[in-house]
This record gives sequence, C-alpha cells and structure tokens, in this order.
Amino acid sequence: MLVEICSMENKNLKILVVDDEKDIQEFIEYNLRKEGYEVLLANNGAEAIEIAKKTKPDLILMDVMMPKMDGIEACRKIKSDDFLKKIFVVFLTARSEEYSEIAGFDAGADDYISKPIKPKLLLSRIKAILRRKDKQIEQESKISLGAIVIDRESFLVYRNDTKIQFPRKEFELLYLLASKPGKVFTREYILEKVWGDDVIVGDRTIDVHIRKIREKLGDIHIGTVKGVGYKFEI
Repeated sequence: MLVEICSMENKNLKILVVDDEKDIQEFIEYNLRKEGYEVLLANNGAEAIEIAKKTKPDLILMDVMMPKMDGIEACRKIKSDDFLKKIFVVFLTARSEEYSEIAGFDAGADDYISKPIKPKLLLSRIKAILRRKDKQIEQESKISLGAIVIDRESFLVYRNDTKIQFPRKEFELLYLLASKPGKVFTREYILEKVWGDDVIVGDRTIDVHIRKIREKLGDIHIGTVKGVGYKFEI
C-alpha cells in the first residue's frame, strides 16, 4: 500500500537521467520507475540539454565525465538558460576528488551522489531535493511567462499589462499549471492540489474552470492532453 501511495505522489514528476554507461542508465531507470517517476534518458550533456528544452524535467541526474559534452559544461548551460535554470541538477560521479565537487557546484549543481549508487540513498536524496522545489514554488509570489504575469499576493493576472481578475479557484488552477510550463497535470493531481481531499468535485468542475480561464486568457495558453489532464503553454 505504501508503494502505491508513493507511486501516485511521484507520477507527475519527470526525471532525466544522463549517463553514457547503459547499465547505469538501466539500473537508475528501474529504481525510479518502480517509485512512479517518469524517466527520460540521455547519453551526454548535449543530448540532455536538447531533451530538457523539449520536456522540462523536474530534476536531472547527470554523470560528470561523458563524451561530446561533460556534465559540468552541460550544467553551466542549463543554469544560464532562463527556461531551464530552475531545474534541479544532481551529479552522479565516481570521482571523489574535491576539485570535481567544487567545479560542479560552481557550475550550479544542486547536489552530488557518488557511485556506486545505492537505491535507497538515491531515492531519499531525490525526494529531499524535490521537496525543496515545491517550497520554492510556494514561495514565489509572481510567475512571469511572456506577456502573462501571475501575482499570487494580489490574486491578479496581467496580460500585456492589462489586469484580469480571477475567482480564487480559477486563479489557483491557473497558478498551478503556470508553475511548471509544459508539464501535464493529471485531473487527479489538480483536484488534490486545488480542491483538496475534503471537497468532493467531479471532472466536470475542472473542465468548467479551464473553459473560464481560456475565455479570459485565450485558448493558446492552456493545452489539453486527452485522457490525462492539462498544461500551460507559452
């Protein structure tokens, strides 16, 4: 039962594993998928950046020593990109030299996990890092996405500097989707985060709120993934 609960909590979370060793990729992928995470794979830093731009994962697990582009350079590029810089980057490395860790943190890495990888430690560190991500999102008072600005303190939304007012639930739903552009939020997750467990509402409730948001912002910003849920599109 505990495993099922963990899987449900993690099913909206996407992790990109970057390593040029196939056996390590498969080992990490197996353990992450068992916990309910969606897993993406890349063989080097350059490939990781391409995939990250298309999918915007919640976290990147990346080896340091790789061909084409090593982890240090890839991390530096990710952290200097406005679209990618908030993604957590955790280095996987067998190198224990102090200079390697310093170089990694200087490039913007958020944490280090040493090889050989122990599954329980890996999963524990990932959960701790993703909790930090949730806290960062909660603390952000404003989200700026192109012409759209969402101000959590005033519960106001601006489009091209024009103020738009939203009822509380519409605002919370919009804020949730906009907190991770491109990420698909399932109906179950939306219900839990916006309405909570103590309020009984149906799928139709979400559809009505989405329709009202689209009427105010336009259809281009809220995308539908049939049978799954919704996402914010820039």
